[in-house]
Amino acid sequence: MQVPAPFEYERATSVDHALELLTLLGPEARLLAGGHSLLPMMKLRLASPQYVIDIDDLAAELGYIDAREGEVRIGAMTRHRELLESELLAAALPIFRDAERVIADPLVRNRGTIGGALCQADPAEDLSAVCAAVDARLLIRGPDGERLVEMRDFYRGPYATAVGAEEMLLEIRVVIEPGSGSAYQKVERRVGDWAVVAAGASVKLAGGTIERGRIALAAVGAEVTSAEAQEALAGQRPSDRLFAHAAQLAAAGCSPVTDQRGTAAYKRHVAAVLTERALRRAVTRALSEPPR
Repeated sequence: MQVPAPFEYERATSVDHALELLTLLGPEARLLAGGHSLLPMMKLRLASPQYVIDIDDLAAELGYIDAREGEVRIGAMTRHRELLESELLAAALPIFRDAERVIADPLVRNRGTIGGALCQADPAEDLSAVCAAVDARLLIRGPDGERLVEMRDFYRGPYATAVGAEEMLLEIRVVIEPGSGSAYQKVERRVGDWAVVAAGASVKLAGGTIERGRIALAAVGAEVTSAEAQEALAGQRPSDRLFAHAAQLAAAGCSPVTDQRGTAAYKRHVAAVLTERALRRAVTRALSEPPR
């Protein structure tokens, strides 16, 4: 039976209280949100924090999805189930519902949070690719106040983020733009499993051309986006040939490894196929978007 190393337990009652505890307890403290990222690592002794700060009570403060000032804003304690069921997200950013339909199972989706998933920084994590594909910005608070970090700057490597030892992630923000569409595609070994490969895409159309395109991959290396593929989309009219070209560039730029889920060559092939499908679906959605 796998059990964590001994640790001290604290329960935060507010964001300010959680930040105070982080400052007081030091770098050996970790935040516990839904528990589906940190607890398995603790059981395997891959993480052995001296202190665990439970922030489950902060769901009332940080569990929300709303639209303000031209953005969708998602509180870090928002559960996977709430992301799946949100009609606001389904209309403005359908990529979230695409991803949530293939994340884990109802037990995990009822407890796991978007903030916990992003802060885990697992290269195979679905919402990381989703947020990268839609150019999300992340609001972080610490002793020196709040700061916004672009998703492309949030990850510092596998299992490492821009969130400091005395900071916490509060909110995810995504700009809502007319003429935009997004989609997510995933291959997994069984329902709810980690991705073998996954691809997210978003596009902004203007005058029949792609003004901006974004592609993000999961489970094929630490680098989730492809600048070359995104540059290839800009200013071009949507077509199957364009999607295939951008998908090949994205696949060429990833760095999968051979493991029990497949060979590196197989994963690179799947990355291209899924990217092409995600781009096609994102453009279809952008073209059928109702006026806002």
